[in-house]
Amino acid sequence: MRRMRFGGLIFSCYAALLVTTAVHGQDYPVKPVRMVLTAPGGSIDFTGRLIAYGLPAHLGQPVVMDHRGGSATIPAGIVAKSPADGYTLLLYGTSLWIAPFLQEVSYDTLRDFVPITLAASTPNIIVVHPSLPVSSVRELIALAKFKPGQLSYASAITGSSTHLAGELFTSLAGVKILRVPYRGAGQAITDLIGGQVLMMFANAAGVSPHFKSGRLKPLAVASARPSQLFPDLPTAGSSGLPGYETSSINGLFAPAKTPTAIVRRLHQDTVKVLHAPDVKEQFMNAGSEAVGSSPEEFTAAIKSEMERLGKVIKAAGIRAEP
Repeated sequence: MRRMRFGGLIFSCYAALLVTTAVHGQDYPVKPVRMVLTAPGGSIDFTGRLIAYGLPAHLGQPVVMDHRGGSATIPAGIVAKSPADGYTLLLYGTSLWIAPFLQEVSYDTLRDFVPITLAASTPNIIVVHPSLPVSSVRELIALAKFKPGQLSYASAITGSSTHLAGELFTSLAGVKILRVPYRGAGQAITDLIGGQVLMMFANAAGVSPHFKSGRLKPLAVASARPSQLFPDLPTAGSSGLPGYETSSINGLFAPAKTPTAIVRRLHQDTVKVLHAPDVKEQFMNAGSEAVGSSPEEFTAAIKSEMERLGKVIKAAGIRAEP
């Protein structure tokens, strides 16, 4: 009799736990959700505005954007220490998992966050000044080998996607090219158009407006598969540099230990926003692609990026600028 009572007690406790978890997910949210991100402007801000505008229709609560200036690692530090209740989220890009390779940070990428969805992806494009006598990645590599250290490429600050894309290119192609760093991608593109530098491994959104005018010459898109954004451009892998893939991606995160039911709810509702036809069109017009991956797919993508780019950073001895 005692055993039956004890077994019944265990079953009752387990059933109560399941009900509590389900109710917790169903009741969420009962107040506004805060989304922490970097300073206004750029692709993360653009993605954030689309999500913050569309998500309340599904959640039934406002989504408040909390922009934080200063160091790019500040938003991650805030969310890592926030309660794991689904009311404080992080919208962040590649810096979340690249910054720890470059400097000391106040968080652990894999331990302190749970990925919700990879929201958007913008491929990098290998682009050159029209004066450079090349028309493919294969020809660019050949010219770089013929003139070691003489070809220059523009990049934004140390550790930026444009910088790491250049380092990955030199590593895979086995060439020596001269990096010319800039404080921002805007001035780098301006000098590339002016011929002060000869090439750039640039974010597509920043350089694509200059293709039709002939002020810049694109050679390839740095994605694993042909891009819907640039159907006429070959991939770098198919045109002379197998394995070369770089892009700027951003996604939504919650603090670690956020209940699974809440993560699932956030994922489902965010994906609905990202897959809405008008939202997908806005991303396309901005030179980006809405994704809406599963949490598991996003986690795998982050781990892959950390392994691949971490090796490049360590091999090149790259550290963040003081």
